[in-house]
Amino acid sequence: MTIISPQGRTAMLGPDGAPVRVLVVDDGAALGELLSMTLRYEGWEVRVAGDGAGAVRAVRDARPDVVVLDLALPGRDGLAVLGRLRREIPDVPVLFLTARDSGGDRIAGLTAGGDDHVTKPFALEDVVARLRGLIRRSGAAAAAVRAESVLTVGDLMLDEDSREVFRDGDSIHLTATEFELLRYLMRNPRRVLSKAQILDRVWSYDFGGQANVVELYISYLRKKIDAGRAPMIHTRRGAGYLIKPGE
Repeated sequence: MTIISPQGRTAMLGPDGAPVRVLVVDDGAALGELLSMTLRYEGWEVRVAGDGAGAVRAVRDARPDVVVLDLALPGRDGLAVLGRLRREIPDVPVLFLTARDSGGDRIAGLTAGGDDHVTKPFALEDVVARLRGLIRRSGAAAAAVRAESVLTVGDLMLDEDSREVFRDGDSIHLTATEFELLRYLMRNPRRVLSKAQILDRVWSYDFGGQANVVELYISYLRKKIDAGRAPMIHTRRGAGYLIKPGE
């Protein structure tokens, strides 16, 4: 759902009809203010925290729809804050920032539960675009009406409206990105999807050339979907991945 912001731009709304709530966590006052101004220009409500303790308080008070989190924070580092944040709001999407252009940092943040990443310095337009993508994927923005809301492959069921997933009646909790990846697979049962196709559909851009992020999230899904059951997610070496009923 959208509205026109006071600046004449199209603004996203949360599921309750209120402007999207964003929490920016960065110890740099200048950067925090710049991000805050940019996101408010989008018509969003923004709260800024300069350290881990402030971030935890803001999460409890503001209940944000999306979080921008610097990995390098004084006192409590960003990964520790992310862990605490996930305990408070398990499904909130997180865009994390790092000053180091390192694949190790990207993977560490993603493994800890982050949903996307940008490296300083970055273009403000890039941050906005990625946040919009995270908000759409998480369902924080009101979803468009879908003709079919429940996807079923074998004993696996995904409800696009309630964002619930069940296998053989057992509820399975997924992060926003895991949910979007599974939805893409289930919308294409028995079809081999390449890493490039998955990156384009789930992440909406080339993840800095890091195609191994697909492998990482496929492994996450397998642990949650296939653990102790007949495998449904399969690899076709050199081609991609597919989902089909367990046998």
